[in-house]
Amino acid sequence: MSDEERVSELHRLRRHLFDLRAQAVTEKLEDPSMLLKAKRDIARILTVMNERKRAQAEQAGQPA
Repeated sequence: MSDEERVSELHRLRRHLFDLRAQAVTEKLEDPSMLLKAKRDIARILTVMNERKRAQAEQAGQPA
């Protein structure tokens, strides 16, 4: 995935998490485990983004 795709996916997942939380409040959420799955997906994308950022900084000779 490119950086732009990762950022757009992150925005999409955050919006999805927001929608899931709204459904949970109104008691329309059928599968509560979807909240946890969405949070984990967001964390995975953020982890990859931070790892790439750190690797690029190391290649440039800058401390992380």
